[in-house]
Amino acid sequence: MTASSHDTDVRRPESGTRAGFDRHRIILGAITGVAALAYAMLSLTRFAGFRAGAYDLVIFDQAVRSYSRFQLPVAIVKGVHNDFGPGFAVLGDHWSPILALLAPLYWIFDGPQTLLVAQAVLMAAAAVPLWVFTRRALGSPAVAHLVAVAYTLSWPVVEAVAFDFHEAAFAPLLTALLLERWQAGRRGHVVLAVLALLCVKEDMGLLVAGFGLVLLFQRGWRVLGGAFVAGGLGFAALASQVLIPLFGGRSNYYWAYGALGPDLPAVARTALTDPLTVIAQLGAPPVKLVTLALLLGVSLLAALGSPLFAMAVPLIAERMLAGSFPNWWVAEYHYNAFVVVVVFAGGVDAVRRVRGRAPWLPRAWAAGALAFAVATVPFFSLAALADPDSYRLDGRERAAAAAVAVVPDGVLVEAANNLAPALSGRSTVLLWDRTPRWAPWVVAETGRRTFPFADLPEQRERVRLLVANGYEVRFARDGYVVLTSARS
Repeated sequence: MTASSHDTDVRRPESGTRAGFDRHRIILGAITGVAALAYAMLSLTRFAGFRAGAYDLVIFDQAVRSYSRFQLPVAIVKGVHNDFGPGFAVLGDHWSPILALLAPLYWIFDGPQTLLVAQAVLMAAAAVPLWVFTRRALGSPAVAHLVAVAYTLSWPVVEAVAFDFHEAAFAPLLTALLLERWQAGRRGHVVLAVLALLCVKEDMGLLVAGFGLVLLFQRGWRVLGGAFVAGGLGFAALASQVLIPLFGGRSNYYWAYGALGPDLPAVARTALTDPLTVIAQLGAPPVKLVTLALLLGVSLLAALGSPLFAMAVPLIAERMLAGSFPNWWVAEYHYNAFVVVVVFAGGVDAVRRVRGRAPWLPRAWAAGALAFAVATVPFFSLAALADPDSYRLDGRERAAAAAVAVVPDGVLVEAANNLAPALSGRSTVLLWDRTPRWAPWVVAETGRRTFPFADLPEQRERVRLLVANGYEVRFARDGYVVLTSARS
């Protein structure tokens, strides 16, 4: 795809009238607004039903609250559970300084719900630059509308929204802006978008390097492309090996490639001397291939026909070559949201390349992409919005609400993973985990296994241990137990 300035094209609707453009703008606003509302409803109903977790919602809540107080982004729940210490700043976990942009929102409402609403808006907003990109590439606002709706219904976005909050919330919008600004030929804006992406997470350097690889084959962009390849790879190394350790983290904390080698040079040697082992790792376990098929499916595999897909390859390989951290390679969670816009844009570009021989293809492809997105809805988290049970609490959930209500404001409390978010806005929360922390207050779960315990007997034994050490039971119902130490 050759980037060029066609800004006038996007301002000229098919009808050639200002009224036509206004109509398309209203439709796009409705698509974006409805998506943001649906995402917020999904997240907030999960929060209200105690289906969010300390890992990861409370981590981000504590970090952004620290930013809002002009402090380092300390998350005591992460630091204590992972043995980094109570003053641990999440910049030592992932390089995500962009989270500081959310701090002013906490001056309006100080609680994890703020993050869920912000994420909903950010995820939905990516539909706007993606619409502009599609309209400019394929010349049809109607096709752009179909692609925008397909994006908002796509399972990678939905699953990211459903799993608490993560820095991934920024990635679709910034990626869509990057690609649209490149398409418009605005080099300065492209550089700004790249710099913003590098503040999202340390491995965004791989996405930038992949984009640079695409630019190496574009006339007039090769110098900038080379800079992005070198700069992206260099920044990924700098962030993971220098910046993260500088804030108390470990450079090898997320090393997941032991099957290929103990470090990056060893993996490179394996790739050169035994490439079949590397290729085999892409399908071990086979669920990796299922995730890849679903990811490519959002574009009906069309993304494979565009050089733009190369942009996503390094980031996908980072996950699919891993041998540990199984969350990385499944369809659940937020990891696929980092590349979903690239897949859609790749599909748009591939269709653009052949539409001269098949003028009917853009509408047919966009309708097919939307049909795929709609067909996946029942199998992913968005389907919960159609379930009446999502909006009412059952007996256990009412007991959970009663349990957290027993805990006073402003105390230090160990809380079971699914109960911690309900306390995070008004208390200092630690995760109730496999190591006794002896906090003044403990909210335990003994009815179902909860992260990170091995089984229910271990959880129940922990409650007995607390009672044996002088803790008093203040509440016990439907498996939820609230205890407090005699000195609290």
